[in-house]
Amino acid sequence: MITRKRLAAGLCGLLVTLTGGLSPVAARADAGEPAAKEAPKVELVLDVSGSMRARDIDGQSRMAAAKQAFNEVLDAVPAEVRLGIRTLGADYPGKDRKTGCKDTRQLYPVGPLDRTEAKAAVATLTPTGWTPIGPALLGAAEDLEGGDATRRIVLITDGEDTCAPLDPCVVAREIAAKGIHLTIDTLGLVPDAKTRAQLVCIAEATGGTYTSVQHTDELSSRVSQLVDRAAKPVLTPVATEGADRCAEAPLLRPGLYTDREVFGQHRWYRVEVLPGQELRAAVSVAADRPVHRDHGVLLRASTLAGREIVRGEAAGDGRTDVMSTGLRYPRPDVDDADTDDGKPAAETVCLRVSNSFSAPAGVKTTPGLPVELSVAVVDGPDEAGDPAFLGLGRGWWLLGTLTLVGFLAGLLWGWISRWRVTVWRTN
Repeated sequence: MITRKRLAAGLCGLLVTLTGGLSPVAARADAGEPAAKEAPKVELVLDVSGSMRARDIDGQSRMAAAKQAFNEVLDAVPAEVRLGIRTLGADYPGKDRKTGCKDTRQLYPVGPLDRTEAKAAVATLTPTGWTPIGPALLGAAEDLEGGDATRRIVLITDGEDTCAPLDPCVVAREIAAKGIHLTIDTLGLVPDAKTRAQLVCIAEATGGTYTSVQHTDELSSRVSQLVDRAAKPVLTPVATEGADRCAEAPLLRPGLYTDREVFGQHRWYRVEVLPGQELRAAVSVAADRPVHRDHGVLLRASTLAGREIVRGEAAGDGRTDVMSTGLRYPRPDVDDADTDDGKPAAETVCLRVSNSFSAPAGVKTTPGLPVELSVAVVDGPDEAGDPAFLGLGRGWWLLGTLTLVGFLAGLLWGWISRWRVTVWRTN
């Protein structure tokens, strides 16, 4: 089950359609990100609790399968990745819950990988204690702090957290709300329904993925994929914070942005558009917790004075993971320059993101729902010479060609039919 497939699945389709070929490199540059990125950071968080003794993965224990998979993963880690390993439940075998829920430590520090040293550290592990997933995630987030690097936690566990009320799903949301772009991917070893639900929730909160694992080769393959993904991210979103009014909203350049929006809230952003340019924007809002059945998302473009220009909206009824919508605003070109220096003046377009999600009683409304906003500003179509000016793109010519071919085919078929009838009557 994929999660930012959920947040990004809706957005990606809109992003491809609306951005009109805006390259990831250009988007990153326009969003103000540095050209040279730090080495990506990944921390593998391994459950070493007592339940890992169970022998139900390819005839061996879950712990043995995890060690085998780790050895294969460590051999394949890209040189540019800074990798670390953290354990949970590895040291305390007793029954004192307070002590057991503190049982998490960094086994191997995040940094350049010494494969021999890392393998030796993993080889010493023995299934021991509790399952403090929440504390382990908090520890891993601290291990990955600092700098601009892509950050990823890969959690491998065979059971749900045993240290409530520190709910690991809430912990994941709080990590995501910090805006540090830390993704948590979860892998469940032979999971039951409760474990699966908790791991899905953790992954959803940070835009990560959830995978159910039944075999050793599945585990090593999936962890290797996630480490590689950290090394080769497609596009890193930029954290921003929308305002309550357009006049106070952040000015966005073309790129991909993330924010948080509480239930029923409006968030404002600003974009500048020159004459002859086209603004293309798309937004996705993820339901990363239980919500009521009726919900909707609105993306509205307006002038500084409040006049609506165009809107995109989506509504649903039933269970949903993400809702997405988008809009396009082609600003007309001008013959004469609008300013004293002879340059055309940019128009400030106010973008308002609204949602109509609501939550059942008992569901926390903070932090807000994850929002991803894509902004692109491209050269608009030339209405005099571009066949796309009617909104049909080059399909306008295709439509005309098909109409003509259909007309000629109809004439030919009618002539053949009349000829056959004449021949039949003659005979």
